[in-house]
Formats: sequence, structure tokens, C-alpha cells
Amino acid sequence: MSKRKLLLIEDDPHISRFLKLELEHSGYEIILAVTGDQAMDLLEAEEPDLIILDVMLPVIDGFSILRFIREEVSEELPVIMLTARGEVNDRVKGLKGGADDYVVKPFHIEELLARIEALLRRQKKPRKLNYNALEMDVDKRELLISGKSVDLSKTEFDLLRVLLENKGIVMSKNKLLEIVWGVEDWGNPNVVEVYVNYLRKKLGKHGNLIHTVRGVGYVIK
Repeated sequence: MSKRKLLLIEDDPHISRFLKLELEHSGYEIILAVTGDQAMDLLEAEEPDLIILDVMLPVIDGFSILRFIREEVSEELPVIMLTARGEVNDRVKGLKGGADDYVVKPFHIEELLARIEALLRRQKKPRKLNYNALEMDVDKRELLISGKSVDLSKTEFDLLRVLLENKGIVMSKNKLLEIVWGVEDWGNPNVVEVYVNYLRKKLGKHGNLIHTVRGVGYVIK
């Protein structure tokens, strides 16, 4: 089996050297870029499976590179951003700009590895999800109920997708908040309840497939 290829965009030589060694030791192929220009060239030439992107880069910052990735390369390519401790605005800006996750410096390599594995594992999940009368095509972002199309907002669709991917598993509000909205310690879990109610209404009589587990979260069963 070929190694998964990661593009590491980090200009600090100590951090980049450490990460490259640790990630290669964990079985990944690492392509290193230390500037934004170099990163943009490598994106097209190397076709990485995932990108680790530092926010603070010289000349072209991480947010500009993220925008380039989402507009010119791929909307689906997983991106983990490295941000400075306490810079909540950077985390919010990155997630709103299309980043899939973030890791706050300084961090434990085990945390970064876990987040990489989670994103790569998510890529392998089936692109068509079915349960009861619900049929979801993830690539087309289309939901059918008993063969009829149902119009969902982006957030409603993503919330239902996560529940269907984990059917039978109780998902906590905080976990749903982290996956769907990309937030955890600074998010409001009540927004999950609001969108579950929206979703149940959109699903009509099939809304009762989404069960509330009091004090925990939600599950499709």
C-alpha cells in the first residue's frame, strides 16, 4: 500500500524538521514547503492527500494559501491549520475560510497524528449513505426521501451526513459542534439543538429517526 502524502507548509526550521521526522516515522510521505509560493507550486505537482498549514508565514500568509486551495485546487482536500495559542480569531477565520481542523501551538505530536488520522479516515467513508427511506449522495449534496428530493441548507446537510455516517452511535452536542461547525471550546452547544429541530421538520414523518439521548446528544436509529 502506498504511503499517504502530506504537504507540510511551515517556515520555522525547528518545527518543520521535528514534524517531518515524526510524521515520516508514523508512515507518511512528507512534502515540505517553507513559503507560500513554494506551497502553491507543490500543490499542483504533488497532489497531497492532506495539508498541514501554518497561519504565520512570510509574504503569503496561511489564510491566503487556504483561500487559494479552496478556490483553485479543491474544496474537499483536508487542511489542518497550525495556530498560535489563544488566537481564537485565527481559528475562527481559518474554519470559516474552509479549514477542516486546527491545532494550537505548542501541541503534542499525538494530538496532530490523531487529527490527521481522523480526517483521512473520513475521506474513506462511503459517498452514498442510506438509512430507512433516506438516501444521501454526499458528492452531489443531495438528499432523497422515498425517492423525492428534499432541500437542505449546508449546515442541515452536514449535520445529517455526520449522523448517518455514525448511525447507531450517540453523538454528543460538543462532538457534533466540532465536526459540523468546526468549533469546540468556544462554541455554543445549543445551536446543535436548534439545527436538529430544523432537520426534523425537513424530514417530516421521518424526523423521528433522529433520537434525543437526554444529557448526551443525538443518534439516528
